[in-house]
Amino acid sequence: MLSQKNIDIIKSTAPILETHGVAITTYFYKTMFEAHPELLNIFNHANQSQGRQQTALANTVYAAAKYIDQLEVLLPAVKQIAHKHRSLAIKPEHYPIVGEYLLKAIKGVLGDAATDEVIGAWEEAYHVIAQVFINVEKEMYEEAEQQKNGWKDFKEFYIEKKVEESAVITSFYLKAKDGTPAPSYLPGQYITIRTAIPGEEFLVNRQYSLSQAPGSDKLRISVKREADRDPQGKVSNFLHNQLKEGDTLEVSAPAGDFYLEKGPQPVALIAGGVGVTPMMAMLGSIAENEPDRKTVFIQAARNKEGHAFGIEAAEKISQLSDGKLYVAYEEKKNESDVCDVTGYISKDFLQEVIDSNSICYICGPVPFMRAVMRHLTELGFTEQNVKYEFFGPAIALQS
Repeated sequence: MLSQKNIDIIKSTAPILETHGVAITTYFYKTMFEAHPELLNIFNHANQSQGRQQTALANTVYAAAKYIDQLEVLLPAVKQIAHKHRSLAIKPEHYPIVGEYLLKAIKGVLGDAATDEVIGAWEEAYHVIAQVFINVEKEMYEEAEQQKNGWKDFKEFYIEKKVEESAVITSFYLKAKDGTPAPSYLPGQYITIRTAIPGEEFLVNRQYSLSQAPGSDKLRISVKREADRDPQGKVSNFLHNQLKEGDTLEVSAPAGDFYLEKGPQPVALIAGGVGVTPMMAMLGSIAENEPDRKTVFIQAARNKEGHAFGIEAAEKISQLSDGKLYVAYEEKKNESDVCDVTGYISKDFLQEVIDSNSICYICGPVPFMRAVMRHLTELGFTEQNVKYEFFGPAIALQS
C-alpha cells in the first residue's frame, strides 16, 4: 500500500511526465536493450523506430501517475496490456529489469528534478503497479493452460497450408505438431508466433490476429508483407518469402480483449487494409452462430489488388438473413474494378449504411481508424458502442 506522502509526490510529477514522457521512455528502451539485448526481439522494430512503442509507454506511465490513488481506473488498460504480455510470455522476473531501467530513465531525463524523494516514491509505486500486472497475468496464464486443448507459453505448430489472399496478404493455416485440435478463442483475438530468423541472435516474436471463426482443428493467421516502408517488416517478409508448408513455428495460446460480443444489437464491422483479419473471424462467427443478426461489413483497401477475402466475405454475408457488404477502394487502377466507394469512407456513407443502434468494431491503420472514429462520434455513437484494435502499441485516436 502506497503512503499518502508518496501518492502526493507521484501525482505532483504527472505534469512533468506528460511533458517529458517520450524522452523518458526513449531513454528507457535504449538503456534496457543495451544491457539486455535478449529482450529486444520481443518488440516490433518498426514500432520502435516509428516511436509508437515509446509513446504508448509514456502514456501508460503518465496515466499511472495521474491515477496512482485510483488504480481501478487503469484496470481496462492493464488488462489490454496484460493480454499482450501473456501472449509474449512476459513473466514476473522481467518486471525488476523494467523497473530498474525505468527509474534510471526518469533520473537521467529529469536530472536534479528527480530527487531521491521522487525516485523513492516512484520505486514504491512501480512495485505496486508491477504487482497488479503480475496478478492479472497469473490468472491469464492459468486460464490459457487450463482451457480445453490449452497450453502454457509456446507450443509447436506446423504450417499446413499457405494461401495467397491478395497481392500483399497471405494466410497461414497452422496445426499443432502433437496432433491436438486448436483451442477455442473469441473471434477477434490474436496469437503470438515465435521463430528463428537467419542473422538474428534471438528468437523473434510477432502477434497476428486469428482470421477465421473458432471451431476449426487449425488456426489461421493472415499476414501482410510489409515491404513498402522503412524498416521493412522483418518477420512478415520472412513468413512470406522463406517459410513453406511443413515448416514449424512456436505459437502462444490465443489472447486479446478485442472480440465480438454476442447479442441482439446490430453490428458494423469496419476494416481498413490488413485490419480485415480479426473482422473475418467475427464475420465467420456471426454466420455460424448468429445468422439472423443484422450485420454490415465495410472493407477498405488501397485497390483491387490489395483486396483480400472478397469471395469469402461475400459467402459469409450470403449466409445472413440481414447482411450487407460494402467495399471501398482508395483508388481504381481499372475502370472495370467494382466497389461501392472510391476514395475515403465518409461520414455521410457511414450514416447511410450503418444502423444507429449498432455496435461498431474498427481495425486498420491508425489514420483510417482515427477518421472513422471521428465520423462515428459526430454521428452520435457512444464510446460504449465503438470498439477498436491496434496492430501494435495503442495510441490516442482522439485528442
